[in-house]
Amino acid sequence: MYVDLHPRFEHTDEGRRARELTGACVHCGFCLETCPTYLDGRDERDSPRGRIYLIKQLLETGGAGAATRTHLDRCLTCRACETACPSGMRYGELLDIGRGLIEQEAPRPAHRRLGRWLLRRTLTRPRLLRPALGLAQRLRPLLPAALRRRVPAPQTAGPRPERRHARKMLVLEGCVQRAAAPATNGAARRVLDRLGVSLIAAPRAGCCGAVDYHLADHAAGLDAMRRNIDAWWPHIEAGAEAIVSTASGCGAMLADYGRLLAGDADYAGRARRVSELARDLTQVLANEDLQRLEFTAPAGKVAVHTPCTLQHGPGPHGSVETILRRAGFDLAATRDDHLCCGSAGTYSVLHPAAADRLGQRKLAALTGDEPALIATANIGCQLHLAGFDRVPVVHWIELLDRGQPASLTHAG
Repeated sequence: MYVDLHPRFEHTDEGRRARELTGACVHCGFCLETCPTYLDGRDERDSPRGRIYLIKQLLETGGAGAATRTHLDRCLTCRACETACPSGMRYGELLDIGRGLIEQEAPRPAHRRLGRWLLRRTLTRPRLLRPALGLAQRLRPLLPAALRRRVPAPQTAGPRPERRHARKMLVLEGCVQRAAAPATNGAARRVLDRLGVSLIAAPRAGCCGAVDYHLADHAAGLDAMRRNIDAWWPHIEAGAEAIVSTASGCGAMLADYGRLLAGDADYAGRARRVSELARDLTQVLANEDLQRLEFTAPAGKVAVHTPCTLQHGPGPHGSVETILRRAGFDLAATRDDHLCCGSAGTYSVLHPAAADRLGQRKLAALTGDEPALIATANIGCQLHLAGFDRVPVVHWIELLDRGQPASLTHAG
C-alpha cells in the first residue's frame, strides 16, 4: 500500500515510520476474520485493514475527524491480525502512531480528556488505586449488580519467603495487579523461592508505561520506562538474571523498551538490555524442575485462557498449558483461543458494552468442557472474566503455590 505523505508529516519521524509500516499491507483481508471488533459489528472500519486505510488517509490529507478517532479507539490492540498477516504487517506499532496523531488532529471534548487523564493517573498509581478499591470492596454489597461485579473480592499476598538465594530476579510489581490481586506476586515469590530464586522488587520502579503509551500519551509512557530503567539498573549491574513480569501485558511492554527508546541517546543501550532481560513468568518456569514444587491441585479441570499478549506478542504461546500439564493438571478443552476476551488494558473501562459482549463470547469458549477453574496470565483478563461470576478465575501461578489459590480463599 503506497502512501503519499502530506507535507505536514513528510519530515517527521512518525510520518516516515507510519508510511513504511503502512507499505507492508497488501489489503488481502486475512486479518478480518481474526479481528474481534470486526466480528462484533462487521464494520470494516473496525477491522485492521479499515483502520490502516483511515491512518493512510490521515497521513495523506494531513487531517482527520472524530469518526476516525472513534474507529481507532475501538481497536483492542490484541494483535491477532499480526499473527494472521502473511506480509508481516506491524499493525500495533502503526496504531500507536495513528492514535498519537489523531489526538492532535481531533482533540476530544474536555470531559473526555479529563476522564482519560483520571484513568491514567489512578490505574498507574497503586497508592491511589488501593484506597479507592478498598472503599468499593467495603461498599460492594450496596452497589448495583452491574457495578458490583466489576469490583474484585479482596486478597492478601500471603507470607513472603525469608530465605535469600544466590539467584536473583527482578519483579515488575505492576499497578492494578499490586492493588487488586496481590496474591499473584505473592505466589510467584513463594514458587520461585522453592526453586532457589529470590524475586526482588526495586522500590522506585512503577508502571511499565503501557497505560499511558497506549492511551496516546507517549511522553508520559516513555518517562515511565526511563524511571524503571533507572530503578532496575543497579540490580542489573549486580547480576540480576531477569526482569520477571507476572502480567503478560506488562511483559509485552518491557520487551518493547529497546525499540521505543532506540532514539534516546541516554537510554537506548540500557533499554535494549532491559528488553533482553525481560521474561514472562512462564519463560522462567519453563526451564525449572517443577518436581521440586509441592502443591495441592484443585479438583476438576482447569481451562487455560491465554492472553493476547502471550499469543500475538513476544511471549511464548502455549507456555501456560505446557507448564500446567507438566505439573499434572487436567486441562479442559477450549475453542476460539485466538479471540480477545475484551479486557485489553483500559478497553473494558472505556468500551464496557463491547467488552462485555466479547467477554461473554470468551467465557462460552472457555467453559464448554465444564472446568472447575479458569487460569490466565494477565491481570486485566483475570478481573474482566471473573466479573461475570460464572467460573472462578485465577492467575496460573497460584495453582503451583501451596494449597488452595488465595484468590479463591478470599473470594466472597
